[in-house]
Amino acid sequence: METNNYTQTSEFLLLGISEVPELQTIIFGLFLSMYLTAVLGNFLIILATVTDSHLHTPMYFFLSNLSFVDICFTSTTIPKMLVNIQTHSRAITYEGCITQIYFFTFFVVLDNILLAIMAYDRFVAICHPLNYMVIMNHKLCALLSLVSWITCALNSLLQSLVTLQLSFCTQVEIPHFFCEPDQLIHLACSDTFLNDVVIYTIALVLGVCPVSGIIYSYSKIVSSICVISSAQGKYKAFSTCVSHLSVVSLFYCTSLGVYLSSAMAQNPHSTARASVMYSVVTPMLNPFIYSLRNKEIKRALKRIFDIVIIKLPHVSRWKKCP
Repeated sequence: METNNYTQTSEFLLLGISEVPELQTIIFGLFLSMYLTAVLGNFLIILATVTDSHLHTPMYFFLSNLSFVDICFTSTTIPKMLVNIQTHSRAITYEGCITQIYFFTFFVVLDNILLAIMAYDRFVAICHPLNYMVIMNHKLCALLSLVSWITCALNSLLQSLVTLQLSFCTQVEIPHFFCEPDQLIHLACSDTFLNDVVIYTIALVLGVCPVSGIIYSYSKIVSSICVISSAQGKYKAFSTCVSHLSVVSLFYCTSLGVYLSSAMAQNPHSTARASVMYSVVTPMLNPFIYSLRNKEIKRALKRIFDIVIIKLPHVSRWKKCP
């Protein structure tokens, strides 16, 4: 009987975007600036939707959820990468890697589901405007949000548990800047059949279903817009979808680019570089996409900045008092 001499490793090595020492300072500065921009931008969107009563609608409720998820999504991977560059280390513990896998799968799938829910919200708003507040009531919004979070939590737990069953050889090097589940699984020394089945089944259910919902919603939206007689009415209806459609296109195009690059890649770091687009750049750009074309968001942000500017002189005068 053949025995397998596998050793359960206590840590992995993340090779990052590039192994060239001269580029590490540039990579650190670039990723730090993108991370801070993503966190600040999404935090401002949340602050605007919470503080402005005009934005207490289903559309902005789900937008604030998306912004919170984007903050968590980038915080799952980027801080560890920045720490490793700063300390000249590539190591991540076994427990830290499993934790990254859990939260990465949690937030990437939740991002996907929220985009589908937001597409449904736009479908109801354009195709059934008179019944919009009746259909998209507070109870339904809370239920959709709760079901999404629970579904993603169970999915991440399942993926983490099947990953825990794997055995890894010593000195495992991951050509990525975080513990990307698919790459880690295929570096295992033990059989990965169960993991592959779980990944592809989940991708089929939690990937294809939201995409199908988005396509269906927008097909109905386009049909409704075409029926509108006036050009101004068509523009007004379509303008409410532009921001969401831009975010959807950016998210799925960059995600598709990652899988295409991994299939055709010759350089082991190419998949990691492609992943930057959907894991860092997309969350960073989402607040700009939603705020630049949205007058209500811009008005709410202007109100916040005006309050801050007014209060700052009072704070500085108070500090000068003996």
